[in-house]
Amino acid sequence: MNPFSFRRLLMQEDLNFLLTNRVPRRALTLFMGWYSRLRSPMLTRVSIAVWRCFTDLDLSEARQQHFNSLHECFTRELKPGARRIDPDPQVLCSPCDAIVGACGPVQAGQVFQAKGFPYSTAELFGPSQDASAFEGGSFITLRLTSAMYHRFHAPTDARIEHVSYLSGDTWNVNPIALQRIERLFCRNERAVIRLRTRQGGHPLALVPVAAILVASIRLHWLNVLLHLRHRGPHEWPCQEAVSKGQELGWFEHGSTIIVFAPPGFTLAAAIQTGTTIRMGQALMHLPSHA
Repeated sequence: MNPFSFRRLLMQEDLNFLLTNRVPRRALTLFMGWYSRLRSPMLTRVSIAVWRCFTDLDLSEARQQHFNSLHECFTRELKPGARRIDPDPQVLCSPCDAIVGACGPVQAGQVFQAKGFPYSTAELFGPSQDASAFEGGSFITLRLTSAMYHRFHAPTDARIEHVSYLSGDTWNVNPIALQRIERLFCRNERAVIRLRTRQGGHPLALVPVAAILVASIRLHWLNVLLHLRHRGPHEWPCQEAVSKGQELGWFEHGSTIIVFAPPGFTLAAAIQTGTTIRMGQALMHLPSHA
């Protein structure tokens, strides 16, 4: 069976859901974390070749072309200038390469992971965080596939004020799972990163959500790796100034970042469900009076 036919087989919904969810998710995720760090150039080349049977992996933009482990490939840096950061201070740029999932308003404390599948912002943010600042505002779900660039960046000049870590499950976050598992993002391991824009002092939130085979989120300014074995702390008050486009951390495979903005922010014209975007591209526009 050629790689294209194999991918088509895996896209059948029932089979895809079975293979990526009805499995020992935690055990597979911990195994993948161990396996990805094995330092062997030959094993890494073979693993990347197998990986390419499942995805359209393109390493042409990677700063490094030879890898000693899968971890090095998953968390690869890009060549200088590979991504353009929108310079307009009124633009909130995408923090990552992604496919746009659900997006729209935050209404009555709810948003949608897929059509007919709402979830609560209060549950997503966890008991220590108040999500009311985003009522009437906007959200955008950004899904990173396994083949994409996995680092994420500051969407604007801002100050990071708080991080909450919520341990959880490792369900797949692909569209098939999102249409079947209620409140999926609220079940999975995630971090809630609260920011305040330097221009206008607007609150923002980035919520990186881990998934099967990922479940590791690196946050540079805290010098911490959040994963299934993390036992604490779970709350980090902080006052970290970041510049637009500055690297904040990475996922170790691929997953999702949900971006929340308060009332007054508007979605960029190109942002529609299913659109593929790149880090640095316009995501939202700040209020015009900012």
